Amino acid sequence: MTPSAAAHPAPHADLGALDDETFRGTVRGWIAANYPADLRNPPKRLHAKQVMPWYERLSAQGWLCPSWPRAQGGMGLPPGKLLILMEEMERYGCARLPDSGITMVGPLLIAHGTEAQRTYHLPRILSGDIIWCQGYSEPNAGSDLAALRTSAVRDGDEWVINGQKIWTTLGTDANWIFVLARTDPAAPNQKGISFFLVPMDRPGLTVRPIVNIDRHDEFAEVFFDDVRVPADAIVGAVNAGWTMAKNLLGFERLFLGSPKQAEGALDHLERLAAHLGRSEALAATVAGLRMELEDHKSFYATFANQARRGLPLGPDVSMLKINQSALYQRITDRILELAGEFGGLAGSLPGASALHPGSAFLQARPSTIYGGSSEIQRNIVARQVLGLGR
Repeated sequence: MTPSAAAHPAPHADLGALDDETFRGTVRGWIAANYPADLRNPPKRLHAKQVMPWYERLSAQGWLCPSWPRAQGGMGLPPGKLLILMEEMERYGCARLPDSGITMVGPLLIAHGTEAQRTYHLPRILSGDIIWCQGYSEPNAGSDLAALRTSAVRDGDEWVINGQKIWTTLGTDANWIFVLARTDPAAPNQKGISFFLVPMDRPGLTVRPIVNIDRHDEFAEVFFDDVRVPADAIVGAVNAGWTMAKNLLGFERLFLGSPKQAEGALDHLERLAAHLGRSEALAATVAGLRMELEDHKSFYATFANQARRGLPLGPDVSMLKINQSALYQRITDRILELAGEFGGLAGSLPGASALHPGSAFLQARPSTIYGGSSEIQRNIVARQVLGLGR
C-alpha cells in the first residue's frame, strides 16, 4: 500500500501489513473524516438508533469488527494494532457501539457455532440488522451465574423458555438476545445449562427498561413466558451451555479488561484540567495514572494476543478485568475531585459540552460489578490461578 493509499484506505483493505505509525495515522485521519461530529464525547451510553450512522460507516469500511478474521468480515488485526485502533477512537471521543454482537456473539459463533448459525448471524451483525443483548444475570443469579433459574423445556421440535433476566444492557434496543437457561434441573448447577439464540419478537417475551442512578435507561429486565424457539437455537450441545458461557465470558472479560474505559477517562481528566487551568498542578497525578495505564495496556496485549492466536482464555483473564475497573474508578475519582462544585451537575460543564465529570464518575461506579463483581473475580483468581483454598 502506498503512502497516499494509506491516507485514504479503500473499504475492506488489509491494513495489517502497515507499520504501526502509518496505521495510527491512517486510522486517525479516517476517523476525523468520517465520525459524526455531533456524536463526539457523549456523556452517556448512546442508544442503538443514535449511534447507528457510525455503526454503518464502520461496517461499510470493513472496520466494524476489527478482531474478527478477514474471512468473516473483520479486519483480522493483531493485538498491537487493535490497541491502536481503540486508542484513536477514544482520543477522538467516539461513542461506544451496541457491541454485544461484535465482541461476544460473533467470536463465539466463529469458534463454536454451526455453519448455518454463522451464515445467518455474522452478516446481520455486520450490517446492523441484528442488535444483540445478553440474557445472563437474574434477580438471584448475578455474579453467581450458575444459580440461574430460567428454564428451557423441550417440546417436540421446540424449546419453551420461562424465567426472567435483569440488568440487560440496551435490552430495549436489541432485536435478539442470547440466553442461558436450565435444561436439566436435576443436574449440578453448571452441568444442566444450555445457550440459546432468541429473537426478541417472540410471543411471551417482554422487555421493561430500568433507569439507573445517572437517570439513563441503559438497562432493562426481560421476561420469558412460554417463549418458544426452534431446536437449532442452541449453540453447542444441550446441557453444555456453561462451556459456551465460559468462552463468551472470556471474550467479555477481555473486552471489559481493555484499556478503553481507563484511556477515555484519563483523556477526560486531562481535558478537564486544561479547561480549569489546572494542568500544571495535576501533572504528577496524570503522569502516575498514565504509567498505570501503560502497564495495563501491556497486560491487555498479552491476553489479546492469546485470543488472536485462537488459544483459550483461562481464569487468569479475570485479573485483567479487576485491574481495569479499579484503574477506571481511580481516574474518575480524580475527575470528581478536580471538578469541585461542578461535580454535582447532572450534565456538562457550562461552556464545555464535552466535559461531564459527575456523569463520568457515576458511569464508573458499576464497572466493578458488571461482567462479574471484583470480589467474585478475585475468588476465581485465588482458587483457579493461585490454587488457594483447595
